[in-house]
Amino acid sequence: MFLTRFRVNTARAGARRLLSSPQLLHGAVMASFAEPPLSIPSAAAGSAPRVLWRIDHNSRAEVLLYLVGPQRPDLTHLVEQAGWPTTGGWQTFDYGAFLAGIAAGSTFAFRLTANPVHSIRRKPDEPTKRTAHLTQRHQASWLLDQQQRSGFTVVEKAPDRRLLTEGDDHELVVHRQQAVSFGKNDRVKSDRHRVTLVTATYDGRLRVTDPDALRRTLTAGLGRAKAYGCGLMTLAPVRG
Repeated sequence: MFLTRFRVNTARAGARRLLSSPQLLHGAVMASFAEPPLSIPSAAAGSAPRVLWRIDHNSRAEVLLYLVGPQRPDLTHLVEQAGWPTTGGWQTFDYGAFLAGIAAGSTFAFRLTANPVHSIRRKPDEPTKRTAHLTQRHQASWLLDQQQRSGFTVVEKAPDRRLLTEGDDHELVVHRQQAVSFGKNDRVKSDRHRVTLVTATYDGRLRVTDPDALRRTLTAGLGRAKAYGCGLMTLAPVRG
């Protein structure tokens, strides 16, 4: 597995076009591999390593693309289209050693952009319908519901550090909620089949409860809409 970081030059028209469409950015990400990633049987699709990506808007001047996959990517085309062709580039790291070193009880800072959804049925005789969570409270609850199966638990705050009487129990911040709508084929203006996603970014601290399950989460993704920049969780050591 490899982890890649690429800084986007938002002053370029090509970069702004890619950032406006998860469909176009997905295509650019998948074009980073000389050989198409191996197809995965549907029964194993939920747990097998796959290509994941995420855009981090750290500031107006710093927008980063993170990419995780089983093959080493070549982002030359992205540098030419959305980077700094003469002075920029990308950094790729061997992710395997980090993944192998994850141990139960370890604590990490994490970031995740996800598509938090749930299934509802408005009437008893109707089929269930997938619906996005829209409030910070429900979006946070969605992530907390994923903990056990995903191999981690979000660290709880000490009682004296809780600023609210409810909803401030964990070291977790939900931000950058947005609804994105785009056509599956952006080159065809008459395309009536549009995709609408609600996404949220999570920052917090977690404690490892099941290293193997967490490794699957980091390499196979968490939640839905993985092709469109959701599901990639990254970790950083906690200092101090």
